[in-house]
Amino acid sequence: MGQPMRESGVVLLNVSARPVTQPLSERGRGQRLLQLGIAGGDLVIITAATALAAVGRTSLDVFNAANDVNQVAQSVGLWIVAAWMVANLALGTYTSSHLGVGTIEYARVCSAAGLTAGAIGILSYLTKFNLSRGFFVLIFAIGVPLVLLWRWYARRLVHRAHAHGHLLTRVLISGSASHVDDVAAVLERETWLGYRIVGALTPSSHPTAATPRGVPVVGNTGQTAESVIAEKADMVVFTEGAFPSAVDFRRIAWDLEGHHVQMAVVPSLSDISSGRMAMRPVGGLPLVHVEQPQSLGASRGLKRAFDFAGATLLLLVAAPLMILVAIATKLQDGGPILFRQTRVGRDGELFECLKFRSMVIDAEARLSGISHLNQNADGVLFKAQADPRITRVGAFIRRYSIDELPQLINVVNGDMSLVGPRPALPAEVRRYVPDVQRRLHVRPGVTGLWQVSGRSDLSWEDTVRLDLYYVDNWSIVQDLSIMAKTIHAVFASRGAY
Repeated sequence: MGQPMRESGVVLLNVSARPVTQPLSERGRGQRLLQLGIAGGDLVIITAATALAAVGRTSLDVFNAANDVNQVAQSVGLWIVAAWMVANLALGTYTSSHLGVGTIEYARVCSAAGLTAGAIGILSYLTKFNLSRGFFVLIFAIGVPLVLLWRWYARRLVHRAHAHGHLLTRVLISGSASHVDDVAAVLERETWLGYRIVGALTPSSHPTAATPRGVPVVGNTGQTAESVIAEKADMVVFTEGAFPSAVDFRRIAWDLEGHHVQMAVVPSLSDISSGRMAMRPVGGLPLVHVEQPQSLGASRGLKRAFDFAGATLLLLVAAPLMILVAIATKLQDGGPILFRQTRVGRDGELFECLKFRSMVIDAEARLSGISHLNQNADGVLFKAQADPRITRVGAFIRRYSIDELPQLINVVNGDMSLVGPRPALPAEVRRYVPDVQRRLHVRPGVTGLWQVSGRSDLSWEDTVRLDLYYVDNWSIVQDLSIMAKTIHAVFASRGAY
């Protein structure tokens, strides 16, 4: 059984169905070409990084003398390239289940680079080989960012192919009708994942024509292998009700031997990231171990250091733009530049959240007259797509989230984080049920899962669900991923009002 994989809200436990004797399907051949293409790109980039490191080392007199760098590069360069590629392969960076989704692919790419660097360093020390430190450092300083950038670009190409109906995975969902529909809702909503649902298998011996959601029922759960052949499925997703016991599941796996089909199980665990789950057999019993949330432990110090350094750097970069916005806001109506509002921070502490003012001076006084425009019936915040109180400057800075740049000051002061739950109003917190109180276990963020998942378009329930998921599954890799996605969400102006 493979590592857990999260598919935009659904955790899938990949299960191997080996050996394979049937020929590859069209999708399987496309997936193989994709893996070869990504590996080929990695090879070109790592080779180029090695060559650039040699050139850069001879040009930059930062380390020791560079007299023998070219000779060193020629003698060990190809070995470094080969070792890096082997590490990529060994750590599963080309595994089809990790390509195109989640952060596991990026994390393993970085781990492969670290493993390669460590192995080369140890071998150089043990063999007394005089490896240029500058050359060694530059290889990874150049190669790692370029490989990550290439993987990101390849992922974009794959998502674009999915949107045009290419490289699609034909999926059968096995389980009770209600659970089939839950999985189908996620896979159909996230079209970029490239899943095409071809049918459902339900436990009934007299299945209906379709599930309540409309997924066609092509057989019962005891006809998995036959249905895979009939529907030319590439993947079977098993959810609750798919099999009554582990013995039945084992028999299904045996039946699927000889077919190029992925098997994935949706566990009863919900909203737990794959990074916190690990499959560890105990006495022949496969147990899914769930790690403690990192956001509540020693990792808080690492996150705070990351926030302080990142916010300080962003403030320096954004300072010219912030000055221009401040001048434009002041010239527009002579009112205050900043909008200050009391929000609730970590552990319920109140703080003054800063934003550039985007509304008229008497916005609060005008609120009662436009209450009928409120699109947020299930929350405390007033939301209106065409709020007449927003100024011309305000409309522009809201569209691109420029109004939130002063919150970087809150981050430096320790009231907020770069990434976290949406900062809540005291009136919201007073309505929290015990489960929702967990949002207050971490600092609120300038951006977060709510920002990259729809912003103002999200319902209150969806915002809370995403915030709780973030609190329970925090990691530095996830923070970096959210920050990268924020750039796209901001320029796409999705849900910005």
